[in-house]
Amino acid sequence: MIPEGHRRLILTRHAKSSWDDPTLDDHERPLNPRGRAAAKELGEWLASRGYLPDQILCSTSRRTAETWDGVAAALPEAPEPEMSAALYHAGPDLMLKVLKGAVGASVMMLGHNPGIGEFAGILPAERPHHPDFDRYPTAATLVVDFQIPAWGDVAPRLGSVLDFFVPSTRG
Repeated sequence: MIPEGHRRLILTRHAKSSWDDPTLDDHERPLNPRGRAAAKELGEWLASRGYLPDQILCSTSRRTAETWDGVAAALPEAPEPEMSAALYHAGPDLMLKVLKGAVGASVMMLGHNPGIGEFAGILPAERPHHPDFDRYPTAATLVVDFQIPAWGDVAPRLGSVLDFFVPSTRG
């Protein structure tokens, strides 16, 4: 449960994608088998911790959409994702702008490196002490709470880290 006057962000990099078809446009690359397994593992982890998003902001790429599908399958309730072309390879400034328009109490944002890792690095007042945090590998997920009444008030260094997770099947 999220305390009143707080907002929670679940910030996720897409799971491992396939490079099997060199003719595919980057935007259209699907997840590979390890990526599908990691997305499922991430969903199970979120459900086990009670980190349940009520709004999904997702890049329009195939690999982010498939990551959400894998996560959603493991959640007790899964909202429909809001697909955002702005989040495709977005940098931290654009990600912050998109987040300021969110309305959910617990928002999951799915995107791409390097932007998502950089965004994760500026949000919390204190960064997590995890060996993979600076790399922000595929399917890495930061859960951070903000003591703000609305997402329009979010700003760098205001967040408190609740958790950081990297699936064992990330590849």
